[in-house]
Amino acid sequence: MPGLIIRDDLSADQLRALARRERNGRTASRLLALANALSGMSRTEAAKAAGMDRQTLRDWVHRYNDAGVSGLHDRPKGHPKPKLTEGEEAALANVVFRGPDPDKDGVSTWTTQALADWIAERFGKRMNRRSVSRILRRNGFSHQKARPSHPQKDPKAGEAFQKGGSNAP
Repeated sequence: MPGLIIRDDLSADQLRALARRERNGRTASRLLALANALSGMSRTEAAKAAGMDRQTLRDWVHRYNDAGVSGLHDRPKGHPKPKLTEGEEAALANVVFRGPDPDKDGVSTWTTQALADWIAERFGKRMNRRSVSRILRRNGFSHQKARPSHPQKDPKAGEAFQKGGSNAP
């Protein structure tokens, strides 16, 4: 690669051996591209053989020269900012733990869609029901839910039924 010098503390054969042992395919192809360039291929040919373009190979050469083989690994990506703050997640957990009030909340059991609607109404943030499910799992809630009961059920009638049916005294 005329015009661009590659550090030579590792030979082309050593780089190829590292590429064979590398578990990450992207890093292995970068190692092979550098090995090809060190063994005399043109920058264009070395890059094409590794599945990249010449400019990309140049960028990886700079990273390799600065940080060695560890510079060829992908850098960690940032995580998106959470949609709900800690306080909002705590309020959501409290609401789920307390359970819905049919008169106030309009539902007899919390579903992820009902919770997404509650979040939109309370915090003004639109969320997908799968995102709500992810937040609930992260906070220790499982997918299981209690057996539904009708909000206007009569406890005395249920007790009489348990004792012997509808004809019990």
